[in-house]
Amino acid sequence: MTSAFHVYFGPEALAAPPKVRRIGPEDCLAALREGFDDFLAVPTYPAFVGLFYAVAGIAIVAMSSLTSALQLIFPLAAGFALIGPFVAIGLYEMSRRRDRGLAVRGRDALAVLRSPALPSILALGLVLLMIFAAWIFAAELIYVWLYGPNPPAAALPFLADVLTTARGWTLIVLGGLIGFCFAALALCISVVSFPLMLDRDVGLIPALETSVRVARENPLAVALWGLIVAVALALGSLPLFLGLAVVMPVLGHATWRLYRKAVERDPAHEVAVEFPHSEAFVESPILRPVWIFLDCLETMRGKGRS
Repeated sequence: MTSAFHVYFGPEALAAPPKVRRIGPEDCLAALREGFDDFLAVPTYPAFVGLFYAVAGIAIVAMSSLTSALQLIFPLAAGFALIGPFVAIGLYEMSRRRDRGLAVRGRDALAVLRSPALPSILALGLVLLMIFAAWIFAAELIYVWLYGPNPPAAALPFLADVLTTARGWTLIVLGGLIGFCFAALALCISVVSFPLMLDRDVGLIPALETSVRVARENPLAVALWGLIVAVALALGSLPLFLGLAVVMPVLGHATWRLYRKAVERDPAHEVAVEFPHSEAFVESPILRPVWIFLDCLETMRGKGRS
């Protein structure tokens, strides 16, 4: 019972809620610039995560083609960004350490595995995953309503039909509107939730409430941030999703920077997350390839600076 209470409300449920600042478009642009600076300063783990996103994007297209689900390629690619804030949790930790003036290594990203807020973070990740699943289900329902239960026979004829027929444009407009609703919901509940839980272990419910307050009190800035994310993801997806190797890490770091601008700091309640030095963790055969990869990148970065 205590553990479940911690997940939902944090260890200090009766403490004053986080204070939200008023932010404007200039803060969004500043967060994006600072996120890019973080990406340039600590490119080790971002390169790893960005590669994951790129491979995942290509895999989505491949799986959709192989399973005769061409109609779901765009919903899958667009909806995949809904769970991006959860996958980027290690980037927040790296930006947090750099924010405090600490040295940052690629391995530091995995310090989140020892975070006291990890159960709350996983719970919110599950919420985003359910939103993603609901979006895919809705997209399939729209397709079946307009085109019937049979999947497209080939990609090019289906694309031509979508772009040149009334039902195709109905699919685009209706699907876009419904997708916008899912994206807006995910944005409002996650714009600062993950960084806040990592930074202060406030629990799932206070984090969601704070994120919604940020969106309610700063609608223009949050809307602009959503537009920045959407445009950046679209541009990164054009060259076979490979641009996401840069776009997604930059957005991950920038999300932490936006959190710092939108929520007042409270050092008394900030949680220090140290890298797990457990020998069993470091010597784990499952993680050993990750350590080798990160150490190689760290070595190459050091040689590039010398």
